[in-house]
Amino acid sequence: MDTRSPSINEYDNVVKFLDQNLRPNAQWSISAEYPTALVKENIHNIRIIKDGDKVLSHAVIRPMILKTQTAIFKVATIGSVVTETSHRNQGLSKMILNDCLQQALSLNCDFAVLWTNLYDFYRQLNFELCGYEISMIIDKDLGAELNGLKVIKGTNVDPNAVLRLMNQHLVTSVRTADDIKKYFSIPNARIYTAWSPQGNLEAYAVEGKGADLDGYIHEWGGGVSKLLPLFNYIYRDQKRPINVIAPPHSENLIRSMVQQGATTHEGYLGMFRILNIQNFFSKIHRHARQDLGITDFVLEESNGQYKIGTQKEILTTSNPLEMNQIIFGPKDVREILRFSNETAEVLNRIFPLRIWFWGWDSV
Repeated sequence: MDTRSPSINEYDNVVKFLDQNLRPNAQWSISAEYPTALVKENIHNIRIIKDGDKVLSHAVIRPMILKTQTAIFKVATIGSVVTETSHRNQGLSKMILNDCLQQALSLNCDFAVLWTNLYDFYRQLNFELCGYEISMIIDKDLGAELNGLKVIKGTNVDPNAVLRLMNQHLVTSVRTADDIKKYFSIPNARIYTAWSPQGNLEAYAVEGKGADLDGYIHEWGGGVSKLLPLFNYIYRDQKRPINVIAPPHSENLIRSMVQQGATTHEGYLGMFRILNIQNFFSKIHRHARQDLGITDFVLEESNGQYKIGTQKEILTTSNPLEMNQIIFGPKDVREILRFSNETAEVLNRIFPLRIWFWGWDSV
């Protein structure tokens, strides 16, 4: 048995396999939940293992371009990893994931990310829990009023208007209006938009997505003064606790939400693995030198040895999982390597990278 992409003629059978194994009780196909990943247009990034006509194992890569304050990164998001029950514990998932990683390297992806609770399994493939996300829980009325804003619930909105608000984020994935149209069709995605009296879109928020993220606002955009009343409207509309997911660098929003009475919980963003090491490190070097004026920064890899620091103090680790957590967080460099305060202060200007994935982009 080997791993490969399915043919167009095999596509329907692959989706049927996923529906049976991942969405047995859903009223829709899983392909409707991931309209830019589990589609024929992305079939070359779908990986399967078959025995005759029977699909045994599956995974998909959805490459994306991520715009950050450090650099523009190409990221391989990996999902829908599943092996047929009777063929588990035979190494098929590991085989198919290694093929996904090779495909991601061939696509020049800087790093890979996935979402899972099988932490020990993915650590064997050099993935590590990294990054931050802040969950803000609205379990009581925040008292934030609309003050002239009109809220519309539904997809009757120009995707270009939503895209303009999305693109105001300092950290965001590069999308098109056609992507937004596809996202609007995801089952169980409830889209709320807030409009000024002049008919301008001021804020938007998306709660729910297919079988996942029910009760979670995983997409939002707009100014804090417009988002707070919109979130409160959603809480009142749904009459249940609502979780707003945000990156930690959304400091004004988080502070304002807490002041209004929301409670917060900090968690990991996902499991990360660095792929194209030289290209990835060169982007971080360029940011340190050109944007931060740090000219003596050291970040290198050779034969599995990672060197990090400044010309005055360079430390070495052979553990890629430690590098993941230094680069993406959540650990301070001094929690992993014994840097002096002076060097740590320099490195903390660079790390952790501000990385974020909105819910519509997760696979």
